[in-house]
Amino acid sequence: MRKWMLGICAAFLILGGTGCQKEEKPTAQETKPAPPAEKPEKKEEKKEHLNTFPLTGIKTKKPTDARVFSVMVNNHQRARPQSGVYKADLVYEVLAEGEITRFLAVFQSEKPNVIGPVRSARDYFIELSQGYHSYYVHHGWSPDAKKMLSGKNSKVDSLNGLYYDGTLFHRATFRQAPHNSYITYEDLMTGLKKKGYDDKDKIKPLPFLKPKEVKGLTGDKADQVLITYSQNEKVGYKFNPSTKRYARSSNGTPTTDLETKKPVEVNNVFIVEMKHRIIDSYGRRAIDLTSGGKGLLLQQGKVREVTWKNKNGRIIPSGTGFVPGKTWINIIPTQPGISKSVSIE
Repeated sequence: MRKWMLGICAAFLILGGTGCQKEEKPTAQETKPAPPAEKPEKKEEKKEHLNTFPLTGIKTKKPTDARVFSVMVNNHQRARPQSGVYKADLVYEVLAEGEITRFLAVFQSEKPNVIGPVRSARDYFIELSQGYHSYYVHHGWSPDAKKMLSGKNSKVDSLNGLYYDGTLFHRATFRQAPHNSYITYEDLMTGLKKKGYDDKDKIKPLPFLKPKEVKGLTGDKADQVLITYSQNEKVGYKFNPSTKRYARSSNGTPTTDLETKKPVEVNNVFIVEMKHRIIDSYGRRAIDLTSGGKGLLLQQGKVREVTWKNKNGRIIPSGTGFVPGKTWINIIPTQPGISKSVSIE
């Protein structure tokens, strides 16, 4: 039997067969598992592009090309608390007639439900509003303001409550005229479309500090500031360390929103001196918005002496910028000026 098997194997070898060879054990190298297939490189995830609101410097995923609109807001004692002002990106507070200030509330990043009480236009408020090419909303006007806003030659997109009283503007029953004219955001936009104005606009941003510059801010301590426009008109700001904002008050009463009760808090308080002069028997004023001058800038609980300048219709601090957030600009007369009108603790 063994001889028979050897004969078969010999025959296979002659024919070139391999069937009778001893089975070879695989080497260690051959028993290693095949290396895993290379994984395709992950594409770098693109960071979501963030826009920046031009009047607050705040990042957002939302579009930032909404038309700026500005509203003349009453600040008479009988008009307080006001509506919608807490949502303004920027507010100019300036004397009108007598010793009472009036607000130019400038909106872009937020839309208030209702705004008011709405008051009449003055030429210097119109000029300030056009530093942002804003849609200007008012109820009535002075003679100089009327010249700027009426007629075919006017370059200002505006909406006057005199012509829309009871339609787009409504009168509140809980206050007496002229302290009871209000407009909703919806009606404000209805007026814009009715008059054929653009609702989109690309405007240049205000100058804002970078994060490192905000952290490195220097200056004297400024927890509280009091601005005296008159014995009956005193504006206060108190710094809140937890929010790093200043809460505004009028004659010691916190400035809040009528509907929501939310306080008016701002990141920048910019106090500037400008020349004022009385131009008529009614007590209307002319204000020098262009010559520049002394200023105080309060940010992050600190105050710095600065100068202001008018750049393309905007009142801004020279050589520096604003902290991202909301800004309130108080314009005061050079007489008596900052040294006598402003106290800081």
